[in-house]
Amino acid sequence: MGDYEVTDDELDGAMSGISTHVLDTSKGRPAAGVAVTLERWELDAWLVCATSKTDADGRCAELLTPANVLSGCYRLTFATGEYFESDGRHTMYPEVGITFDVVRDGLSYHIPLLLSPFGYSTYRGS
Repeated sequence: MGDYEVTDDELDGAMSGISTHVLDTSKGRPAAGVAVTLERWELDAWLVCATSKTDADGRCAELLTPANVLSGCYRLTFATGEYFESDGRHTMYPEVGITFDVVRDGLSYHIPLLLSPFGYSTYRGS
């Protein structure tokens, strides 16, 4: 992990631990029903922390509570192929994986996914 300065906002206990939000940019609306898996790298293996599906607003509001967020490497995996297939569409990316580092215990990370059948992007949200 590289150097990273933690701000007071990130230490705010009111934040949501680890969460995500999936937006289908090709339709201009939330992507409901996307299966999401959160894993943490531990002892040379990926261990599942949580599984969920995005709600009607495309959100998984709290995959991991702030008290359960430990520093380390995490991965969010989105079953995008199943999502597009359920809507009769093909995608070039049947699965999207986002690997990210948590630099201190208890920090909150909101990781949005902007999705279309032939591209995706992500960023650290708030």
